[in-house]
Amino acid sequence: MPSADLALTSPAIPRYHKIMLSIIVIMLLLPIAATLIYSFSTRWGATVLPDGLTLQWYLKLWQDPRFLAAFGRSLFICFVTLALSALVILPLVFAVFYYFPRLKGVMEILIILPFAVPPVVSSVGLLQLFADGPFPIVGTPWILIGTYFTIALPFMYRALANSLNGVPLKDLMDAAHLLGASTFKAVLLVVVPNIRKGLLVSLLIAFSFLFGEFVFANILVGTRFETLQIYLYNMRQTSGHFTSALVMSYFVFTLILTLTASRLSR
Repeated sequence: MPSADLALTSPAIPRYHKIMLSIIVIMLLLPIAATLIYSFSTRWGATVLPDGLTLQWYLKLWQDPRFLAAFGRSLFICFVTLALSALVILPLVFAVFYYFPRLKGVMEILIILPFAVPPVVSSVGLLQLFADGPFPIVGTPWILIGTYFTIALPFMYRALANSLNGVPLKDLMDAAHLLGASTFKAVLLVVVPNIRKGLLVSLLIAFSFLFGEFVFANILVGTRFETLQIYLYNMRQTSGHFTSALVMSYFVFTLILTLTASRLSR
């Protein structure tokens, strides 16, 4: 037994873990670093390092009105979708956990239904439904907002449900009611602050997914309402340095948003 304990506490084990973790981190950072260097390079051919560095690709990107418009459209769609999702899903989760706890199992099945149908199949069905008729919204941002709402539903419900599982919801609501608060005020001033981290995480996960979504945007609106991913797809035939600058701008924006949400959730 002592020899086994010594083997388990051997310094070789944590050293092995550190080495494996370092290798994984390097493998994850290497493509990002290569893309970053390529976005700043004037020319990078058969040499190990680029011939020179420049900011012209970033200046060209951020001075392109088409890129700025596509970036703004993506932000608009994501923010409107997340606002709508929060207004609908937050009361829904509260109602299930507080009034109808027996429906938790049913909701667990319902929230995964949007992923049961492939995006291409869903897009074809949406095209047939909304290409004409009383609601011809194909090619408009409204069809994307409705579609993205169904995509955001599982992410937000799951994160909020996990947060409510760790909160004594009944006790909080009873205490708030005893102090004279209405149900709405109790939810707004007592429950929501206790699940703030889960709400921010759900919004961040949903935003990251929606901001990079391509299939629905390409099929349902295409260039009629060009989002950032459609713009990136349409610019694929241009300079690789330019597209690398676009990818790095997207990555940095997402990173800043993640760090901001992480700081706000503390």
